[in-house]
Amino acid sequence: MTAGEASLRRQAGAGRMKPLTFRKALTVKNALVRECLAELLGTFVLLLFGCAAAAQVKTSRETKGQFLSSNLAFSVGVMAAMYLSKGISGAHLNPAVSLSFCVLGQCSWKKLLPYSLAQLLGAYLASWLVYLVYYDAIMEFSGGVLTVTGPNETASIFATYPSHFLSLQRSFLDQVVGTAMLMLCILPLGEEKNTPAPPGLIPPIVGGIVLGISMGMSSNCGAAINPARDLGPRLFTLTAGWGTEVFSCSNYWFWVPLVAPMIGGVLGSVIYVLFIDLHLPETEASEATGEPAVTDLKPWMVSGTEELKGKSESTVIKEEKL
Repeated sequence: MTAGEASLRRQAGAGRMKPLTFRKALTVKNALVRECLAELLGTFVLLLFGCAAAAQVKTSRETKGQFLSSNLAFSVGVMAAMYLSKGISGAHLNPAVSLSFCVLGQCSWKKLLPYSLAQLLGAYLASWLVYLVYYDAIMEFSGGVLTVTGPNETASIFATYPSHFLSLQRSFLDQVVGTAMLMLCILPLGEEKNTPAPPGLIPPIVGGIVLGISMGMSSNCGAAINPARDLGPRLFTLTAGWGTEVFSCSNYWFWVPLVAPMIGGVLGSVIYVLFIDLHLPETEASEATGEPAVTDLKPWMVSGTEELKGKSESTVIKEEKL
């Protein structure tokens, strides 16, 4: 090989390395930050689908979509957001889901607050973008007056509000039951000892579960079943011109979709454990060691970092350095 050929090969090799080096430079090194970014973007996508559909239905006076349109859009948003983020953070997309996984030992407690804040910020940013996209339609529909109540109210495009006939106790029960159903139905999907769903089909299945809950339990108060989905848009409307009424409306009802889903998620998880999980047949690994088998960890529910626990220490160190 001549000196010229050797030089050309070195230059070609350097050219191939540049994209890899560039990608490495952009990669976030901190695992928790990576996961929070995934939760932020996933929740952003979820709310962008749902709130955009609600804006279209509301501002067109149901000539370009109906109540079902919003339900379908939120469900598609759940599916898309899960495909987008589950490989990094587990695609919780919901503080109630994150809390439930913490209670079940499938997520570290130290991640609960960062995940929840990331989800909240994602919901806020999505509401802001929907407002920009539909600004002209919202102003035309409302006559330029942003209100929370009345025939031309537009606050319900973003956050949820109770029906006028609904009592506080029934609205709280509504949110507890809806979120409990969510957790009760999604927990079996990754359970190897039961009848698990194929990993690639879990997002559309979860989307279908959310659609079922929305179609059957949203007439009372909108089926938020997600504190970030409600508080993020509500905070946006507070800052965008709807005023403090978004919190004081209906005798300060805003706390219900924040607290009730957290209780409902844990309740649904406990029901699943007591009625199903404790009675599933043990795997050979569990019987031999008395410890939960590796398959007991449902990979779509936990972050990519936590999935590394089943690998050798050297492999983990090597991957974290990338």
